[in-house]
Amino acid sequence: MKQFLSLVRVPNLVIMLLAQVLVRKFLVFPERSLAQSLSWPFGVLLLATICVAAAGYIINDYYDLKIDRINKPERVVVGKTLTRRKAMMIHLYLSATGVVLGLLLGWRIALVLLGVALLLWGYSAQFKKRPLIGNVTIALLSAAMVLVVPLQAGQPSKAAWAYGMFAFLISLVREIIKDMEDVRGDASFQCRTLPIVAGIPKTKWVLYLLLALFLVFTGFVMLERQHEPQFVWYLFVGVVLPTLVLVRQLFFADRKREFTHLSWLCKVIMLTGICSMLVLH
Repeated sequence: MKQFLSLVRVPNLVIMLLAQVLVRKFLVFPERSLAQSLSWPFGVLLLATICVAAAGYIINDYYDLKIDRINKPERVVVGKTLTRRKAMMIHLYLSATGVVLGLLLGWRIALVLLGVALLLWGYSAQFKKRPLIGNVTIALLSAAMVLVVPLQAGQPSKAAWAYGMFAFLISLVREIIKDMEDVRGDASFQCRTLPIVAGIPKTKWVLYLLLALFLVFTGFVMLERQHEPQFVWYLFVGVVLPTLVLVRQLFFADRKREFTHLSWLCKVIMLTGICSMLVLH
């Protein structure tokens, strides 16, 4: 059980669920209490997205078995405690369950979840081996997991789009950093990720540009919400300052463990950014 929970990246699933609950409560139905904002269709959406996301992690490890034996040998589950055939079957069952649950909520939700499942398969099989394509795919899927909440509720939300953009940008940065972290194993199997094609120094410049764009976007949001000083200060302390720390540490990083630390810092920024909804008025 412990190995399976590690396989489906439970902490990442928890962050995704937290984001969806907060979007529902604070962006889609801010006038309602938490109990009033929750409903059985939303519960079905949560379960469906968990199934599809968990399936995505499994298929990723299925295709990355040989690479992970070099990059992350201590985290290998598929092919070790779980056979590749069982992993594939679990992936198919979870993906199908997610899409069928989506059908209960309407064809649009089912179509989104089917698209997510297919993109996760394509990412694991091919996209992640190409420069930027795989990174952008995962970043778009991160944004989709935020935007599917107002879609299911039938309540358009400008704020949800802002958080979707936030998720896209920080996810894109993190995915590129993870490629820098895994460059040794990826290069051994002829992957063409950005750090392999362009080199670490040039990849850092891409990240500097993305982080600058991320800071400009965050600054724009702070200006838009300047009448809410508590929210502005939260973003400054919880998002802007850690991002500046990230930029500084990225400048000096040149080892695998340092890129691993940067990846975790991105996840912290993502979590603090998500939790900023708690201080919205």
